[in-house]
Amino acid sequence: MNAARIVVFGATGYTGTLLAHALVERGARPILAGRSQEKLSLLASQLGNLETHIADVSDPQSIREILREGDVLVSTVGPFLRWGDAAISAAIEAGAIYLDSTGEPGFIQKVFEHYGPLAFKRSTTLLTASGFDWVPGNLASTLALKEAGQSATSLEVSYLLNGTSAESGGAKASAFAALMAPSFAYRGGKLISERTAARAMRVKDIKGKSRWVLSAGGTEHFTMPERFLQLRNVKVGLGLYGSSSVVFPYISATLNALMKTPLLGSFLRNAMQRSMAGSSGGPSEAERASGSTNVIARTYSSDNKLLNSVALSGVDGFTFTANFLAWAAIHAATHGIQDKGALGPVQAFGLETLTEGIRQSGLTLVK
Repeated sequence: MNAARIVVFGATGYTGTLLAHALVERGARPILAGRSQEKLSLLASQLGNLETHIADVSDPQSIREILREGDVLVSTVGPFLRWGDAAISAAIEAGAIYLDSTGEPGFIQKVFEHYGPLAFKRSTTLLTASGFDWVPGNLASTLALKEAGQSATSLEVSYLLNGTSAESGGAKASAFAALMAPSFAYRGGKLISERTAARAMRVKDIKGKSRWVLSAGGTEHFTMPERFLQLRNVKVGLGLYGSSSVVFPYISATLNALMKTPLLGSFLRNAMQRSMAGSSGGPSEAERASGSTNVIARTYSSDNKLLNSVALSGVDGFTFTANFLAWAAIHAATHGIQDKGALGPVQAFGLETLTEGIRQSGLTLVK
């Protein structure tokens, strides 16, 4: 089949620019979309005179006008809880395959529970959270659960960062938004409401060193119980803040309580919106090169006995996100995706193909 067009929405932001470069390096010629023609023209010129379009979340029709049925739309415009609806709605209406770079639990839940059924009716595909948050854990979890068999009733997934701790402006805004937004956990065989960073947990890294992670809602909470029906508990932890993680459950609890107070809640929402003004850059190439990541999935029996673990190791999260979004967009544009609705990466690409895509994006399995 002929390759479909790839549209990068938010192309001049930090992640969008990394993605545009990654696509061109792989031989693609994406359409660059964003708010500023000046910035779009500069980036397009640097990448070989690519096509550009003005599009803004404040004008959803401006996004819809770019898309044709069968296109691949990749949105990097976050925080997604505030800005994400326009792009995903445009993709569904157009019948385009949709990918995004979010890691925000509230938006992920909205994609699976609200937008997924709409996309299924429109016979198109949604791949939310198609970056470091939370693609590698889906692969590691699937491999670990397949190896453990029916005795594995609990899953623990840890995302660990090494080296640089620098974040992009968008990532900081998304993290702030996630602390105050509804999130979820999977316990006792069902999805339950639970705020982000409700728990600080100790886990072992691939060298056996104890590390702190904060509980978070990932796509694994939706995708793994659907594939492995014996699962009763899924824990996902993100290791961003080291030993300071111990204070975040208190911060999260306080922010969530304040959000329920009319005056203070309004103040915090306004502060959150001001923090979401737009991209403010991110780690330099040297900082990204100095960082690395590990993702570890561990399975446990009903009596809490460790059964096995699978680990991935490699590049920093920003580099992986750009590389994987580029790989996934090109694969979707070239081969299409058979299943429809909101999908996890294993369901969308298949285990063998996903393993290779993640390897090409910078993370490899560690024995």
